[in-house]
Amino acid sequence: MTAGLRGSDSDRVQRAIADDEPFPGGTGFAGELEGRLVRDVLGRVPLYVDRTGPVTATDGWAFSPTALEDPVAVPAGTVTPVEDLDAAALEATAVDPDTLEPDAVSSSPFYRHWTLPDPAPVEPDVALEALEEAICDSVACVRESDREVAVAFSGGVDSALVAELLDAPLYVVGFDGCHDVEAAREAAAVMGREADLTVVDLEPADIERAVPGLARAIGRTNAMDVQIALPLFLAAERVGADGFDALAVGQGADELFGGYEKVVHLDHRVEAETTREAVREQIRSLAEQLPRDVLAVEAAGVDPVAPLLDDRVVRAAFRLPDTLLADEEIRKRGLRTVASRHLPESVATRDKKAVQYGSLVARELDRLARQNGYKRRMDDHVSTYVRSLLEPGR
Repeated sequence: MTAGLRGSDSDRVQRAIADDEPFPGGTGFAGELEGRLVRDVLGRVPLYVDRTGPVTATDGWAFSPTALEDPVAVPAGTVTPVEDLDAAALEATAVDPDTLEPDAVSSSPFYRHWTLPDPAPVEPDVALEALEEAICDSVACVRESDREVAVAFSGGVDSALVAELLDAPLYVVGFDGCHDVEAAREAAAVMGREADLTVVDLEPADIERAVPGLARAIGRTNAMDVQIALPLFLAAERVGADGFDALAVGQGADELFGGYEKVVHLDHRVEAETTREAVREQIRSLAEQLPRDVLAVEAAGVDPVAPLLDDRVVRAAFRLPDTLLADEEIRKRGLRTVASRHLPESVATRDKKAVQYGSLVARELDRLARQNGYKRRMDDHVSTYVRSLLEPGR
């Protein structure tokens, strides 16, 4: 039996439905509300239904895929009466096996209620002041909560800004000699936070031990998702062991502020024809990515906290002018400009590697796959190795 909402109170969600307001305040929500399943427009709280049914106000749905026999993700931005989620309709819904998301909401029994807004950008100075205020207010809410919070710290601008404003202990995970550990040490040194940094040195045995349970927890076995989730899980695991109950992360910054090279070059990885449209495309992708990260942290018994995904920050991000997004010279220009008011310049302007590469987790998982007979000549050999670890009897 599952009950209630996560991430917000019922009155706020009711108002968001009545007013068609996609960002009513808070950090996302999902769950059951008066016989309807709801999930916020960015998909910040995972929510699933069982395709085998029946789905009711208290059964047949869950915040984790592991609680269901045949889970399918409730799409972000939807409000759907539970009586419309019958087994026949769900069985007929095509689902992406990697993300458990329906291939198309329009051909599913879910009803789209909220979509991303498209407000006019404001002047750069106004936009920067609004963004800084939103980030500071969001982090202040975390700081004033009664949770014991640590920060997942890679030395990049996203986690460094959260760390500086939150003033909490810092944790970085990685294999010996990896980019993320060195970057975290350098950033902590120039920030005067060396004493606050804990380095979690990884060994291949840590990966081998963690993969089966983690893959089950996130409901995904494809190599990329598992590689991204592993550093988060291992950081959260150590944070929990050290007595903290929440892990603050910089998730969402690359999508909101134009952190990817592809939004500038507009290559085959995006459909958009302008940088602004490409950034919106990345924001829409959050609904598929965030459940992986949330579930990975929760699998370690710790609550994830993402200050940069607070509604106040998201609203401010949508109002940034093109000049504060990304270009050939610098990506996430608006966020970096705000960060430079709080961080040393070398940290505010630092480029970062994707966590699976910066921590060397991707390399080590590939090595484990090959050591267990899954060679690179095989199609998607790492994913095949991960799936083998979930087979009965393993």
